[in-house]
Amino acid sequence: MKLKSLAIAALLLFFPFSAALADEGTLNAGDTAWIIVATALVMMMTPAGLALFYGGMSRSKNLLNTYAMTFVSYCLASIVWVVLGYSLAFGPDIGGLVGGLDNLFLKGISVNSISGTIPTYVFVVFQMTFACITVALVLGAVVDRMKFSSWIVFTILWVIFIYCPIAHWVWGGGFLSTWGALDFAGGNVVHINAGVAGLVLALILGKRIGYGKEAMFPSSVALTALGAGLLWFGWFGFNAGSRLAADGVAASAFLVTNTSAAMGALAWMFSEWLHSKKPTVLGIASGAVAGLVAITPAAGFVDLPASLIIGLVAGVIGFCSVVILKHKMGYDDSLDAFGVHGICGIWGALATGLFANPSITQGAAGLFYGNPGQLWIQVKSIIATALFTGIGTVIVVYITKAITGGIRVEKEAEAMGLDNALHGERAFELD
Repeated sequence: MKLKSLAIAALLLFFPFSAALADEGTLNAGDTAWIIVATALVMMMTPAGLALFYGGMSRSKNLLNTYAMTFVSYCLASIVWVVLGYSLAFGPDIGGLVGGLDNLFLKGISVNSISGTIPTYVFVVFQMTFACITVALVLGAVVDRMKFSSWIVFTILWVIFIYCPIAHWVWGGGFLSTWGALDFAGGNVVHINAGVAGLVLALILGKRIGYGKEAMFPSSVALTALGAGLLWFGWFGFNAGSRLAADGVAASAFLVTNTSAAMGALAWMFSEWLHSKKPTVLGIASGAVAGLVAITPAAGFVDLPASLIIGLVAGVIGFCSVVILKHKMGYDDSLDAFGVHGICGIWGALATGLFANPSITQGAAGLFYGNPGQLWIQVKSIIATALFTGIGTVIVVYITKAITGGIRVEKEAEAMGLDNALHGERAFELD
């Protein structure tokens, strides 16, 4: 009984203190707790969810290499972010293009620093997880054929010179935010950015040996489906966490995220069923991710009916991009980084300009709510992002080439499989 009384007394003391802090417009314990959880969810998406999703789709001889490159992306981007990246993305604005260097090594930030209603350290780590997964998404376009050493150099350069400026444009006070572009959780910053970069890198690297001439079966669709489930789970932190508060808008973002993912999975499944006469597990998993990608920029701005439309269209255009467009165009985007993230990210950004509902987030209205100008702003933001990413990625690739002496593995290593050739390991010991 004594312990119970002490616990009740402690709670009575704690809650008034928390309320007082919230009233002062400083630290809010509920918001802080939620964003810490959301950060953990987004962290899981890269070295667990995406690694399994991509690893299962790669060929068995390259599964571990795909996992290693995904895992090392998280490690490298984590370090780059706290040393330099956060300052470039969220430091004092320089001409609307990039942040200043005031926060190198997180200088000027302490345990008492507050961003909104959460500790700045929590905000830093939450945003770090976005940088980590964005560069890892690029990998999907080039698995099976890129040197591990070159991927390390590319990752460091790309996060610094491509990801950080675009994050600043949209979320750090840069010119896209002054235009009024709407990107709740990363349509431009994450998906269009990664998708376009992946396409550029795939075109420069060239096609895999035997592409279009021999079957290239996934190593494990079961792993891919498991990865998709983990991505879906983590995406609640990705989208609802981007509100940076535990409130009704976060709850709405949570709801529409799940709805769009489910509709995307069904739309892809039925599209494939009609086209190929069989609904595949890989298609269902890919459709869920397509729906998640498309709702990302819109999550805090649209209502439930809009999320159904966004997911439906994402599933259909994702399927068409991967199954029809890629083969007609002839490029080798190994795991469809551009087809899923680039194309569906563009659709999501446009859909935000169509369906943004001011009753969800005040001041955010799209075409169907009397603001046709918002759609044009979204179009301009897509063009700006794609141009900068495309040109910038070309430059980063050629700098990487100069540093590492080439970015593609030797033919013998590619034929043998990168797990054995580069890492001296095998994913499955079957004999």
